[in-house]
Amino acid sequence: MSNTMTANMLAEMSPAAALDTLIAGNARYVASQHAERDLMAQTHATATGQHPYAVVLGCIDSRVPLETVLDVGVGDIFSVRVAGNIANEDILGSMEFACKVVGSKLILVLGHTSCGAVKGAYDDVSLGNLTGLLDKIKPAVEAVRLDDGVANDDLDAIASRNVLLTMDAIRERSSILAELENDGQIQIVGGMFDVSTGEVMLL
Repeated sequence: MSNTMTANMLAEMSPAAALDTLIAGNARYVASQHAERDLMAQTHATATGQHPYAVVLGCIDSRVPLETVLDVGVGDIFSVRVAGNIANEDILGSMEFACKVVGSKLILVLGHTSCGAVKGAYDDVSLGNLTGLLDKIKPAVEAVRLDDGVANDDLDAIASRNVLLTMDAIRERSSILAELENDGQIQIVGGMFDVSTGEVMLL
């Protein structure tokens, strides 16, 4: 989507259309066919207000710059990045602002292959404040260990499970977002970004 989002455009967009827009953007990224957009024009157009259609919760990994891999412009998405794409109270509050106040239609939790945070959780790394963050990923490690037919050390399987558990946490810990989803006003989805191919696969 090369045009700057407006309030009317956002009001008319469905959660499914928001997801389709992001997936289409990723397809352009994979094909090296980025949409033509004037980022400075979008900067000026959004100076007095913003109407992002999606919130994307991703990892801080340098190989997954969200706006780039989803081929979106200024004002299109709320971008949230934290190691291991976990959801804490501050992130949940940010999502509530995005969806309830601004009107974003989609929450995409985006994990990725070869995730260092996931490996840290698997390896039981202890390092300052990182320790507490990795503790939030360990339920995914344990869940995969209990899965039949999945190797205990399949880090990408753990990363995928972590995405699903983060989605569950969003619903369980935010009654606001859960209600919006139940009413069909938003959609909460998960995906995995392949750092080798650049492709987003929905879970």
